[in-house]
Amino acid sequence: MTLRQRIGQGIDFHRLDTGRELWLGGIKIPSPKGCVAHSDGDVLIHAICDALLGAAGLRDIGFYFPDTSDEFMGIDSKILLSRTVGLISDKGYRIVNIDSTLCLEDPKISPFISEMCKTMAQVAGITIDAIAVKATTTEKMGFTGRGEGVVAMAVCLISDKMPENI
Repeated sequence: MTLRQRIGQGIDFHRLDTGRELWLGGIKIPSPKGCVAHSDGDVLIHAICDALLGAAGLRDIGFYFPDTSDEFMGIDSKILLSRTVGLISDKGYRIVNIDSTLCLEDPKISPFISEMCKTMAQVAGITIDAIAVKATTTEKMGFTGRGEGVVAMAVCLISDKMPENI
């Protein structure tokens, strides 16, 4: 039996502002600035959702979870990830792996990466070794370097679900 495998990529940007919570990878990060967004602004989960949706040949995150809907006002992005996994599952796919990168000058993300991976793996129903999060700065260049925003990028591999009898 030949399995179908598909890759997807996603990217998300959010502006940062003082007095807002910073949610990344499903966890709250201590920071004086957080994302300006309709939802909780978790750019990492949003990029992952877009990567998964694209791999499955579905539309983008804004189509399924529009920022014009009161239903998604302030929503926990872990719910969006869970629903996205459901959408790709409905098409007969499972997640093989996810690789992601955060571009953010401050705060430093390294101390939180393990918890992010654990949290997102649990929500997505995958093993922790099937998800990677990396972080980088932009060396003080551009809007991320000036602390005005954050960027997340993700790629994923999905595959047909394994038959029950294998």
